Amino acid sequence: MNDLEAIAAARSYLKQVFVDENITDISLEEIEHVGDQWMITFGFSRPWNTPRTRAQEVLENLGAASPVRRTEKVILLHDDGRVLSMKDRPRVGIGK
Repeated sequence: MNDLEAIAAARSYLKQVFVDENITDISLEEIEHVGDQWMITFGFSRPWNTPRTRAQEVLENLGAASPVRRTEKVILLHDDGRVLSMKDRPRVGIGK
């Protein structure tokens, strides 16, 4: 499996797992290949991660950006395409 195949397999798995949660803005964050395993990290948004107030809706309609919190998952794949695990990405830094 090459890197593009691993990314596609991991992205497909992520979309299947979260199909009922309407995730959006999926982005590739990191990729690592060690031995016969791939660690691929994606970030994405969930509808309930964005605080919604009437004031925010008005500002968004006027073109302002809304703060969006992101969820990040690390998918571990075997070279044969099997998903071995999916975990939260560890948070680092102050207050995380």
